[in-house]
Amino acid sequence: MDTTFLKTLGLQQTNNGNSTGQEFFGNGPLIASHSPVDGQLIGKVSTTTAEDYERIISQAQEAFKYWRTIPAPKRGEVIRQYGNQLRKYKDALGRLVSYEMGKSLQEGWGEVQEMIDICDFAVGLSRQLYGLTMHSERPNHRMYEQWHPMGVVGIISAFNFPVAVWSWNAMIALACGDVCIWKPSEKTPLCSVACQNLLLDVLKENNVPEGVSSIINGDYKVGEMLTQDKRVPLISATGSIRMGKIVGTAVASRLGRSILELGGNNAIIVTPSADLKIVLTGAVFGAVGTAGQRCTSTRRLIIHESIFDEVKSKLANAYPQLRIGDPLDQNNHVGPLIDKDAVNNYLNALEEIKKQGGSFVVEGGVLEGAGYESGCYVKPCIAEVQNDWPIVQEETFAPILYLIKYSHIEEAIAYQNGVPQGLSSAIMTNDLRESELFLSTRGSDCGIANVNIGTSGAEIGGAFGGEKETGGGRESGSDSWKAYMRRQTNTINYSPELPLAQGIKFDF
Repeated sequence: MDTTFLKTLGLQQTNNGNSTGQEFFGNGPLIASHSPVDGQLIGKVSTTTAEDYERIISQAQEAFKYWRTIPAPKRGEVIRQYGNQLRKYKDALGRLVSYEMGKSLQEGWGEVQEMIDICDFAVGLSRQLYGLTMHSERPNHRMYEQWHPMGVVGIISAFNFPVAVWSWNAMIALACGDVCIWKPSEKTPLCSVACQNLLLDVLKENNVPEGVSSIINGDYKVGEMLTQDKRVPLISATGSIRMGKIVGTAVASRLGRSILELGGNNAIIVTPSADLKIVLTGAVFGAVGTAGQRCTSTRRLIIHESIFDEVKSKLANAYPQLRIGDPLDQNNHVGPLIDKDAVNNYLNALEEIKKQGGSFVVEGGVLEGAGYESGCYVKPCIAEVQNDWPIVQEETFAPILYLIKYSHIEEAIAYQNGVPQGLSSAIMTNDLRESELFLSTRGSDCGIANVNIGTSGAEIGGAFGGEKETGGGRESGSDSWKAYMRRQTNTINYSPELPLAQGIKFDF
């Protein structure tokens, strides 16, 4: 495997396999990063101790005192330069994402492009942090509201998008005048080191304190330092529902704020009028892209009974054409799962499908032999199931697609909504009434609802997130910036009197 991209990113390896970046990250035990692509050790990263954390949080607090005073457009200029830095290193960083996480190289490059896009968005945002002016009921008074930075923002990200999700949060937070502490997944630590090194170069060039952006590496105990710290008013966490409930409870107990983007159990409704070519493309990519390890991956295909067999047949014919293997080889469609634990979860799900009465349209299993030595490559599979089965109600982070039959559109929408999660959803239809119903208050209960587009992926300009057990948070575009700031209402009296509300008077 050609790993020259590691040197390009400043991740040279020492003789003992330790990755050496430009900065000091911690005094704790080393965590090793092994690639799911070939099982090889990529490098090791030092973890954050309690003492390290105290130093980092103190630096962040001091940096905030400076950063909040910088005019927002000038903060945007620093972000613009980081976007250019990412353009320069897009190829190398995309290859690192692909090699450390296991997603296809095209997806790795695409993830870095999302970082570039959010930088562009944040640059524009830095000139649009608007407040409102309201009419006061009192004469000769002016009333308005404005937005101020919150302070230190904690960002907890997951392995499946090891760089993009951090940037969705960090670039918006930085534009708003906040400073950030990032706790990345311990499964993809080198991606965080690379992003931090590239950002530190830009901060140094602009004489900005390093504490504006910091990382803390380690397991959940390191994350607990962040979530339980009253000095961190906002935690944005991406991950499993189980993790989100723990984080949300910890942050709420200290009356902090949280942005939670958790699991999905996403469905596409396929109606009789649907264009089956679009259906096939959206469903297959949604189900097997990133080896089914996206929170927006398509888990369920809810198909009208009149076309159920036809769609099932087309999918059964399409899946054998998928090329599974080294994700850095652009000829392949599907890479590995992140690790052996993920493989075991996949295998357990297959067993549960059988126990609960499911029948496989396309059989699953673990791939072995040349090219699959890491033991993390599995077969994307398809199973015919019922929507209310326990295994279908869960999110399995793997390329398993469930086929469910429906008879009328209201039933299909009920199936779509009949799971605990509420992230992404889609309907494939050329019927205007069906599409409008799906998008109405009687339709999808998800944070994302698409027509003739799959469930997987999202654009930077729209706020990203979901409802129910997906957490209710929003990241990235639209007016999500308001979550990273505190609102303040201001009233100015420019009269020689002080009129009191409700006609109250004091005689002095």
